[in-house]
Amino acid sequence: MDFLPIFLDIKNRDCVVVGGGEVAARKVAMLLRAGARATVVSPQLGVELREQLQQGRINYCAHPFQTENLDGAVLAIAATSDPIVNQQVSEAAGQLCIPVNVVDNPALCSFIMPSILDRAPILVAISSGGASPVLTRLLRSRLETMIPSAYGRLAAYAADFREQVKSRFSRPETRRRFWESVLQGPFAEMVFAGKDRAAKAYLEHLLENEADDTAQREGSGEVSEEAKGEVYLVGAGPGDPELLTFRAMRLMQQADVVVYDRLVSPEILDMVRRDAPRIYAGKERSKHTMPQESINELLVRLAKEGKRVLRLKGGDPFIFGRGGEEIETLSGEGIPFQVVPGITAATGAASYAGIPLTHRDYAQSCIFVTGHLKDGSVDLDWPMLARPNQTIVIYMGLLGLPVLCRQLIEHGLPAVTPAAIVQQGTTHKQRVLTGSLATLPGLTASAKLIPPTLIIVGEVVKLHQRLAWFEPESDLHADEPAQEAGR
Repeated sequence: MDFLPIFLDIKNRDCVVVGGGEVAARKVAMLLRAGARATVVSPQLGVELREQLQQGRINYCAHPFQTENLDGAVLAIAATSDPIVNQQVSEAAGQLCIPVNVVDNPALCSFIMPSILDRAPILVAISSGGASPVLTRLLRSRLETMIPSAYGRLAAYAADFREQVKSRFSRPETRRRFWESVLQGPFAEMVFAGKDRAAKAYLEHLLENEADDTAQREGSGEVSEEAKGEVYLVGAGPGDPELLTFRAMRLMQQADVVVYDRLVSPEILDMVRRDAPRIYAGKERSKHTMPQESINELLVRLAKEGKRVLRLKGGDPFIFGRGGEEIETLSGEGIPFQVVPGITAATGAASYAGIPLTHRDYAQSCIFVTGHLKDGSVDLDWPMLARPNQTIVIYMGLLGLPVLCRQLIEHGLPAVTPAAIVQQGTTHKQRVLTGSLATLPGLTASAKLIPPTLIIVGEVVKLHQRLAWFEPESDLHADEPAQEAGR
């Protein structure tokens, strides 16, 4: 994060804009909307600012910028076409410890102006840190269609009833659940439809009844049937946050606590509700931060405390994710749960590597296997795997790769059978190596790949050369010489 995103209260406070043209006028308009007292410093004013001056909405200093113009100001903006003047404003504001923005020059800024979606009192600010203002405007345009203006009215209602809700529900967790129910239910739909009177009556009725039903339980410290905990077993996919499902996103935002695995990317973890405690339960080969039995017990305990528990797992929870073991325990304890599928590493990494897992010219079947068993061995059904016209996808096979390739060759697959390994698929750290069963172990050792990786064996790997579309800077194409020459 290059900048700290904050919102400043500048109501009835002095802000200075240096410059008199169209750009300066836009900055002044934004300051006025936020309730500031705006002073414009410029030898001349454009049409828009002259109109603002005639209406008495701005103060005006009709001379070139002077350091004294910043006396008493809480914020400064330089919006002139003269780089020397802009630098003077930046340096003067810096010496006075006043936040300063220089338009189109991030190097001279102590803060930057984001692209804003205004749904007052809801305010969404989008910034690229000055890297691409056009991109931030495009993102704002998308959000315009996703966040109706009625959300502002919804937030205003929440503000009006906030104290009433607080006085009726003493526990913060109960208040949060009440608001989540209200803001995602019929009340919100009434507000969106413009039925404000009906919405207000509905909220008052709901508040009265919910409070009466809850007061006695809160006094005794009991947890209601509705407030009993639940576990959300959510697949986080192979790494790219854009591959999350809508349902996963919704549950990630309403969970009370998060239990997550090593394969959940930081970018995805950042999308979980900010105030939800996070518990790391990652497991690596021969190094388990928390044994599976302890994870199962943890989920049960948290749910019995009345919490909504987000069990966030990389890929899909039911494909080599031990999700089945976890919900078996939950079911035995009578704990409610939901399962949200995720894009498994096989489909995610293969797609981003440009390797179709099936193709009528190369493979009519596909099989998923894990590269090591519970006891750490590599003992698979080799004759079944070494069949022609099928794709083999191997999870957790990096350390056992030499054994895997050797056994497949010994059980009938040609040594020249195409094979690939994908490291951190779908992320910008993705690396792809392609070779054959005979050469892939050596190529992998030379490249010093690290988990997580996915191995793909079969004729479909040949298509990587033509179909690879995702090319992050760290992508490594270490194909065999013959293949490389054909690119």
